[in-house]
Amino acid sequence: MSLALSCNSLSVTLKLSTSKTPKTKILNILSIKPHGSIHRISTQFLSQFTAKSPVNPKLKPNLQTHPIRSLFTGIVEEMGEVKQVGTNKDGGFDLKICAKTVLEGVNLGDSIAVNGTCLTVTNFTDQEFTVGLSPETLRKTSLIELESGSLVNLERAVQPTSRMGGHFVQGHVDGTGEIVGKDAEGDSLWVKVKVDERLLKYVVPKGFIAVDGTSLTVVDVFDDEGCFNFMLVAYTQQKVVIPLKKVGQKVNLEVDILGKYVERLLSSGIVESIRSS
Repeated sequence: MSLALSCNSLSVTLKLSTSKTPKTKILNILSIKPHGSIHRISTQFLSQFTAKSPVNPKLKPNLQTHPIRSLFTGIVEEMGEVKQVGTNKDGGFDLKICAKTVLEGVNLGDSIAVNGTCLTVTNFTDQEFTVGLSPETLRKTSLIELESGSLVNLERAVQPTSRMGGHFVQGHVDGTGEIVGKDAEGDSLWVKVKVDERLLKYVVPKGFIAVDGTSLTVVDVFDDEGCFNFMLVAYTQQKVVIPLKKVGQKVNLEVDILGKYVERLLSSGIVESIRSS
């Protein structure tokens, strides 16, 4: 099995061969829930691999900690299938995904967004590719919930000649949300997501948001519930993984970068500086 991390120099590559590793050893690493639901890494493993570094309480949360190295549009190119996910002998995490479209012209070191998370290709064949996952990526995203057979949204980094069909997506997940409602209306699907207020303040009605790497338009924001919703038309439902997820499952969220830039500029005192000049 294998998993993957963010597209920076700290990404690690790990592999766990289910064909060579005793089943008891795998189960010690991955606790699989019955009935084909989500697997989670053991508590003991997580405490070592994803332990948070000491945080200065005086520092404000930084939603963007990595430089922009790749850019995406949030228009999913295809859904890939997870082939392997797990740890390797070096203590890292790998994610191996079967795909087709995103492998066209791929090179080692290329960036591919997996459920909206920018990850670096560390190995590939004509049918699959491998990416490495860092502890920070496992802490901040829903990728830790993936298991063999899971479907994931895939998008290659945009090229200068590409059409911008969605919005600017960096592939740097700001946090996760929880699906709390799914309701059909005709052939469309309403999806309601609960999110921490730290992220909800950047979500605005009719604004952009990337959900599992899918560029979507927010319909309404419910501040009293800590939620927002969006609607998926029939075509989109067939092309992305969101409709396949159940109420209670997590989705990766990346808010529109414009709001973060505006907040940063306002907090820097630039407005007062301009007025005084």
